[in-house]
Amino acid sequence: MKKVNWGILSTAKIGREKVIPALQKGQWSQVGAIASRSLAQARAVADDVGIPTAYGSYEELLADPSIEAIYNPLPNDQHVALTLAAARAGKHVLCEKPFAMNAAEAEQLREVVGQVHIMEAFMVRFHPQWLRAREIVRSGALGELRAMQVFFSYFNRQPNNIRNRPEVGGGALYDIGCYAIVAGRFLFESEPLRVVALIDRDPQFQTDRTASAILDFGNGRRLDFTVSTQSVPYQRVQAIGTAKRLELEIPFNAPLGGSTRIFLDDASAPGGLSAVAETLPACDMYTLQGDAFSQAVRGEIALPYGLDDAICNMRVIDALFKSGASRQWESVYTACP
Repeated sequence: MKKVNWGILSTAKIGREKVIPALQKGQWSQVGAIASRSLAQARAVADDVGIPTAYGSYEELLADPSIEAIYNPLPNDQHVALTLAAARAGKHVLCEKPFAMNAAEAEQLREVVGQVHIMEAFMVRFHPQWLRAREIVRSGALGELRAMQVFFSYFNRQPNNIRNRPEVGGGALYDIGCYAIVAGRFLFESEPLRVVALIDRDPQFQTDRTASAILDFGNGRRLDFTVSTQSVPYQRVQAIGTAKRLELEIPFNAPLGGSTRIFLDDASAPGGLSAVAETLPACDMYTLQGDAFSQAVRGEIALPYGLDDAICNMRVIDALFKSGASRQWESVYTACP
């Protein structure tokens, strides 16, 4: 087995603190180079985290013939342009969420379909607790899955923070609403037909600081969620069936290297007293994601999620923004594989 040699676009915090260390621990992955628009900054990070090669431009990294796969954690408005450039250079790309600023922008990457692997970096889909939750739903233990409730929030009013800059894709829907959408698509294993959203914007930043939505998956199935960039930090996923309720305690920021718990409740006692906890083993979901992508690059497995999946998620976000403006239900184009 030859590990896939990764290159990192930019010295973004998520790369430095989570993804690079995770790839370096992988059985199928190694990190060979990092690039920044500042060579000094790239060299400093490379020395700090143990990457052998540093480049002072993204173009130099993409021209390196030893680099097989690229991790793209650039600001949201640069995701498609640099992913497309990497793909044209023959590199496979794991791109951070949200994949694009809109679905039409993401569609540009159809140019390179079949030439390289491209996947949106929703690391949660590789976590054992998410896989176990879907296994429980598929088993019929919940009865018929009827509804999902998701809440995800943090508090950030830093004026210069990228999450508070609308021109580069800041705001709650782009940053964390995408996770709520993925949760629904993951457990319902289908696409929403229509959506309705209520969006509250920060008067200074003009980003959506709180967004609430209902996603109609058809046949009486629905996901409702609230995400906020200016609320007390909290997260939870509830999946409500006709027989039992499933709860993910820390669904999105699961502790790296720590165990997690999910709960199954038949409601035989009030207040959740009848909930039974199941503990999932410790893991690093970023390592699991990186190794899965690398295995796909090596042809060992099929790519778990591809461009079509990323475009589907962007279509839902587009419809939610449209609904927030129209204040009515908006349909989602659902002709997605």
